[in-house]
Amino acid sequence: MTLVVERKVDSALTARAIKQVVHELMPPAELSCAACQAYDLNLCRAAASAQWSAGRSDALQVQQTARSVPARRIICREQDLHDSVPIICNGWAASIVMLSDGSRQILSFLLPGDLVSTALLFEPRPHCLVEAVTDVNYRTFKRSELKAILLKYPDLFDRLSKAWIEEKDRSDQLIVDLGRRTADERIARLMLNLAERLGRRGMVRTAAAPAIEMDFPLRQHHIADATGLTPVHVSKVLSEFRRSGLIRISDRSLTILDPTARHSAAISQARRFKPSRSQTATRPSARASISRSS
Repeated sequence: MTLVVERKVDSALTARAIKQVVHELMPPAELSCAACQAYDLNLCRAAASAQWSAGRSDALQVQQTARSVPARRIICREQDLHDSVPIICNGWAASIVMLSDGSRQILSFLLPGDLVSTALLFEPRPHCLVEAVTDVNYRTFKRSELKAILLKYPDLFDRLSKAWIEEKDRSDQLIVDLGRRTADERIARLMLNLAERLGRRGMVRTAAAPAIEMDFPLRQHHIADATGLTPVHVSKVLSEFRRSGLIRISDRSLTILDPTARHSAAISQARRFKPSRSQTATRPSARASISRSS
């Protein structure tokens, strides 16, 4: 028993010693971002690595600032001028276009690791309004310095390219949603797309298989603005999903009880988020909508 206790003490001391060494050696940018669940997915790691570049005389410095905004506050407006590029560190935000009649269309929900707007990498205007859905922490990088790093470090450019591709894919799918998909399909696709993106960040919890549980701070008006529907219609579809045993929503949490399709062809199409013409020709049942959209 004494030997076991001594080993545990030694292990604890070793862990503390390693942590102390890491704090002494790693740069502030690495330390503050290391706990980010999306750190490996976004530009922060590449920018921090470029900034640190220990022992290199040609290392580029990146000016960055940490900021916080409470829920329902504006992060940036469409016509605001910015000299920095914001990246979401924690929390949810929404990229929005405001219409002349006061209504709005949500273009995308921004999760940890997402650029607030890729347009800000090249010009001072974001061309969209960005609003915090929850309390949000984000980090801004000086645009001129970030652009210099893009030209110097291929890894950072690769990450940026992935961000561009993902943003464009979301935009393309939104066009298809609003033009061709039914209300059931739009909402099912939204939930499953968010589940996939959160899963890549390690932000989903696996309940009894095959159920998936995740944080879901969206209200019915958020879903309505993202899918081109009314809150009343959203409420009816969500009620139908609940009665069908597909989802459970409670206390800002969503559990997708049946995220997989019954047929292999439907599963293959769902993973690519590209249903065939025959699938979109008629209004499907709630369960078919979930299956095609996963």
